[in-house]
Amino acid sequence: MSGVITVRRHGNAEQVELTQTTTGLDIFGDDRTVVAMRVAGTTVDLQRELSDGDVVEPVLISEPEGLSILRHSAGHVTAQALQSLFVEAKLGIGPPITDGFYYDFQTSPLTPEDLRSLEKKMGQIVKEKQRFVRRVVTDDEARGELAEEPFKLELISDKSKASDDDGSSVEVGAGELTIYDNVRRDGSVAWKDLCRGPHVPNTGYLGNGWALTRTSAAYWRGDQANAGLQRVYGTAWASKDDLQAYKARLDEAAKRDHRKLGQELDLFSFHEIVGSGLPLFHPKGGVIKRAMEDYVRARHIEEGFDYVGTPHIAKEELFYTSGHLPYYAEGMFPPLLEDAERDEQGNVVRGGTAYRLKAMNCPMHNLIFSSRGRSYRELPLRFFEFGTVYRDEKSGVVQGLTRVRSITQDDSHSYVAKEQAPDEVRHLLRFILSLLHDFGLTDVALEVSTRDEDGKKKDKFIGSDEQWTEATAILQQIADESGLPVVPDPGGAAYYGPKISIQAKDAIGRIWQMSTIQYDFNQPERFHLEYTAPDGSRQQPVMIHSAKFGSIERFMGVLIEHYAGAFPAWLSPVQVVAVPVASEFDEYLAGVVEKLRAQGVRVHFDDSDDRFGKKIRNATKEKAPFILIAGGEDRDTGAVSFRYRDGSQHNGVPVDQAVADIVDFIASRSNASPSANA
Repeated sequence: MSGVITVRRHGNAEQVELTQTTTGLDIFGDDRTVVAMRVAGTTVDLQRELSDGDVVEPVLISEPEGLSILRHSAGHVTAQALQSLFVEAKLGIGPPITDGFYYDFQTSPLTPEDLRSLEKKMGQIVKEKQRFVRRVVTDDEARGELAEEPFKLELISDKSKASDDDGSSVEVGAGELTIYDNVRRDGSVAWKDLCRGPHVPNTGYLGNGWALTRTSAAYWRGDQANAGLQRVYGTAWASKDDLQAYKARLDEAAKRDHRKLGQELDLFSFHEIVGSGLPLFHPKGGVIKRAMEDYVRARHIEEGFDYVGTPHIAKEELFYTSGHLPYYAEGMFPPLLEDAERDEQGNVVRGGTAYRLKAMNCPMHNLIFSSRGRSYRELPLRFFEFGTVYRDEKSGVVQGLTRVRSITQDDSHSYVAKEQAPDEVRHLLRFILSLLHDFGLTDVALEVSTRDEDGKKKDKFIGSDEQWTEATAILQQIADESGLPVVPDPGGAAYYGPKISIQAKDAIGRIWQMSTIQYDFNQPERFHLEYTAPDGSRQQPVMIHSAKFGSIERFMGVLIEHYAGAFPAWLSPVQVVAVPVASEFDEYLAGVVEKLRAQGVRVHFDDSDDRFGKKIRNATKEKAPFILIAGGEDRDTGAVSFRYRDGSQHNGVPVDQAVADIVDFIASRSNASPSANA
């Protein structure tokens, strides 16, 4: 073979002559930072032969796609090792996931000792540097080679139904079937698996930057009606240092886990008798929730929103009109039958009117809009409410406050003329960014979620192509002009229109999806919403959904982890803990406490019988921004002493000055912790 290919690296392009059968390995050599290549925009293995005119780019191990390929390869090594230790094990699916991978097996329950044996065997496979060799096979050839693997046989038969949701898309999909052989240095095949690839060139690329993390029970393709499986989780990184850094982040994340801190700080709880995903806010958690609500209610009024309220249930017919049924049915609780006639056994003999717990507020806001005639002079017309909605999250998905079934939304809807839509989106984006900044979330990016355009899931979206094109272009333009990083999310739009989601990075670098702005051209049409235009004609408004917190519960969970429970003074449920050195100073310090409370400061006065040292330890655990101490010298001079979260102290502060300093710091709404060193 002869010809020329173009290799693009680091923004530069070079021409490389092909004088023989050339692969990516011939181009990139033994550079372990390159794990695959893009040829004409498609990612393939480095072993793939190149042709005249190809344009080639390296896929680096340090980039997200490169790490995903490394982790998928680690999943194959895990499966190979497990089948060598447990020959009866049957292979399930093994996709890469965020920060790692998993592989499912039908085998006996795995023990921690099994996991250690598995890691040892994997280490041997990594050292052997077995090559990942891709082969194209027919359906019959694949069935013959994998005859002892029932789950793989099912995937082959159902390849047209492959999905990212259950991970099967990494194994099969549209087009040809491929098997990857793990080949030893002597040319013998050590193991094989049905897979679409790509993979790293050989198992040695895993180096020492990988580890198995845990096992769990699982179900074939995520359906509890299917066979029970064992799932092995692991992680893989470009280097051992990266792996250690990841483990350190996990340790820090565990310390910040809002479920753990929520219990320690007495903020909220869950109870079996209430139900999964239905939080109970304790008084201290209620303080935070109220502070958040008071803040965002005032901000909405400042930003031109009118406060409204709607009921928690509505006739099922309403959600058919809005389109949520059937498009969002799986996220809603089953219908309630009102006025149904039942027999003595409680069976329904004649159905009544079906009601639903609302999963969203927008349909009722539409009814408020349509309750009377509207003029163009009223637009933009903005409605806002704290509406509690209910979503039927599955038990395996519910997680603390960050994924609940009872969701309090600071939900708003802007009704605008079509030409007003771009400016309204800009207005909402500025509003959201300022809100996130006020709560200390300043490192943000935008995600633009669009319709699935490949046809596979297009029936999940309503509206014309022209409507989607126009709405998507508006959101994309405004996202781009913001100057913030913009991440594409193809297929992630709501069924009724595209959206911008704001992603915020927390104190330890994790990314959380927070607020949303959604462009809706469908519900105004379905509810026949109209306003009178300047020329007297009747026009249909555009509806823009926005949730600033998204969900108060989720936002609070993120804040707990972002601040590790040490909230800013203005938000802290207890702003001051007052600790007398001994009981003889109780009366003096109580007078200081009353002055603080008169200024609206949230104070806990520890007049318990505990010793002074224990009181200080308890106050420190409570993570209050100010610990106020009074002893003999303080009383004699009309002063108090401060102790701060960072351990610094400020002694002998006159009482009036101390009160003023605390009140001023809280009023500043600073998200930094107070300190004697500030």
